[in-house]
Amino acid sequence: MQAMTRLFLKYYSIIFSVLIVSTAFGGVSIRSTPALLLLGFALLAVNLVLKPIFLLIALPLNILTFGLFGLLINMLTIKIADSFVPGVHIEGFLITLAVAFVITVFNHMLLGTIGTHSKRVV
Repeated sequence: MQAMTRLFLKYYSIIFSVLIVSTAFGGVSIRSTPALLLLGFALLAVNLVLKPIFLLIALPLNILTFGLFGLLINMLTIKIADSFVPGVHIEGFLITLAVAFVITVFNHMLLGTIGTHSKRVV
């Protein structure tokens, strides 16, 4: 049950992050609400399937850069998910970096606060 809650929280944080970045910057175009919801689902699926493989391949670079290379992997997953959804377009390197950064921050804020309250002390 807790795993499903975490997935829903990740899904909502992805959607909220992309919506925030699309209103704050001009480089993200979202044609409709279903396209935004589909982007959230596509990004969640790419993060669940491909991101662990990318992180494993890039582990030496991630260690050398103290985890900052993980942000580039997040950018890659965003561009992959963006290519699957026809109603959403994210332009350029810096806008994708901003989306990746905001998604990372919101995920840590949401899942960090939820995760600390749900742990049991034995």
